[in-house]
Amino acid sequence: MLTGKQKRYLRKEAHHLDPIFQIGKGGLNENMIEQVKEALEKRELIKVHILQNNMDDHKEIAATLAKQTNGELVQLIGNIIVIYKESNENKKIELP
Repeated sequence: MLTGKQKRYLRKEAHHLDPIFQIGKGGLNENMIEQVKEALEKRELIKVHILQNNMDDHKEIAATLAKQTNGELVQLIGNIIVIYKESNENKKIELP
């Protein structure tokens, strides 16, 4: 579990990132979850964009995505989800 200080730090780090995944009308699927897991292993911190044609609850999507990728939900702001997961092999981010 991340502390408030760590989440603040990660939000700052994520600020300049572009979303690398989009969740559309189809919602989350196994394939997307696998791709997100791989991206988290490589980058540790990613943004996911929820498109306007997705009618699901954004909080639910964010919670599900974090849980299924074993990541930590750093932030959900509007249509953007920020997720962090410590990498096993590509450790880049040093948490405070």
